[in-house]
Amino acid sequence: MIDLEFYSPVQQLTDPLFVEKEIEVYIKRDDLIHPFISGNKWRKLKYILRKAQIEKKNHLVTFGGAYSNHLLATACAAAKFGFKSTGVVRGEPVENDVLMFCQLFGMQLQFISRENYRDKVLYFTDAFKNDLNAYFIDEGGASPEAVQGSAELIDELQDNYNHIFCASGTGTTVAGLIKGIKHKKLDSNIHSVPVLKNGSFLKQDISKYLNAEDEFQIHLDYHFGGYAKTEPELLNFIKKFASAHGILLDPVYTGKLFFAIYDLINKDFFKKNEKILAVHTGGLFGILGMSEKFRQLI
Repeated sequence: MIDLEFYSPVQQLTDPLFVEKEIEVYIKRDDLIHPFISGNKWRKLKYILRKAQIEKKNHLVTFGGAYSNHLLATACAAAKFGFKSTGVVRGEPVENDVLMFCQLFGMQLQFISRENYRDKVLYFTDAFKNDLNAYFIDEGGASPEAVQGSAELIDELQDNYNHIFCASGTGTTVAGLIKGIKHKKLDSNIHSVPVLKNGSFLKQDISKYLNAEDEFQIHLDYHFGGYAKTEPELLNFIKKFASAHGILLDPVYTGKLFFAIYDLINKDFFKKNEKILAVHTGGLFGILGMSEKFRQLI
């Protein structure tokens, strides 16, 4: 059986703002789990890979954009655990550092039009109908298995937190956190920070994995123009955060997450003496897609 155990520490962040507002902020360092199978990607893939192994499938086929951390994580995990892998990339053929790493790990790349990309199951069914060993993994690893793996983060916590925050692309990780909280009968409030414009649809995507009574909060104002979009204010925040804490954030997910937390603290969203946990979901290779923008700040 595939062994996907790991260690992910919790660290407290110090900042004059937190002292002023009498708030404690902690960070779950899932970015330290693995350099390539990073953050929530490891958690999402854990039971997906085990299911593929049980079904005796040895060819992982998954989907993502040209700078997808999920593609990179799947490529590395496939190499590590003895699978073949194919990454179906949205859009015209391109070359970049993330895709180069995918290929170094043995992943075969297929570029398809954005129109064909919309129905991933149909594309997989047509393109791999003669490959009985092919195993479909949705974009971002979204699946009940990914929710199961993400829920286990809560089991690792040694303390209680009033609020737990996570950035959301598909909502899978947040759904897992909610399940984990419910399983342990904790009263933590779960918060989703969508990184996409008009991300209210994520509430439905998250809820499909949950029971009707499961509650969470969603903060829609921190997408900075949409998925993989950014603004100078966000980039400057990431630079300042890195120099203050020695922790890198990416501009696609975790930069927006921590910007939201700081902004909500500034606006007195939290009560005094409350404890906040932010989940660092890794994905730092997203910085490479915006390296020129960061160089302009240095």
